[in-house]
Amino acid sequence: MLARIYRPAKTAMQSGKAKTNDWLLEFEPASARRNDPLTGWTQSTDMNGQVRLNFETREEAVAYAQKHGIAFQVFETKEPKRIIKAYADNFATGRRIPWTH
Repeated sequence: MLARIYRPAKTAMQSGKAKTNDWLLEFEPASARRNDPLTGWTQSTDMNGQVRLNFETREEAVAYAQKHGIAFQVFETKEPKRIIKAYADNFATGRRIPWTH
């Protein structure tokens, strides 16, 4: 039973960074999902796939996994490179490419 510890990325539906500061511990799927012959929905017999634990820090998540004997793998997040721009920069006189219509 292997667990993943990571910080979730922001969803495509949000412009802010809400719910991306916590660390998650979730288990790798133990078995593949199958189609239910009656309904066509996917099913799984793995109940650990439903468990998602939230922690405030990475160290808390690692300590929890070690305390309970859970094998884990930590995935570090890559911070995006921020380019700070202002609207006034479009009309600056020192632009490399001159602004024209």
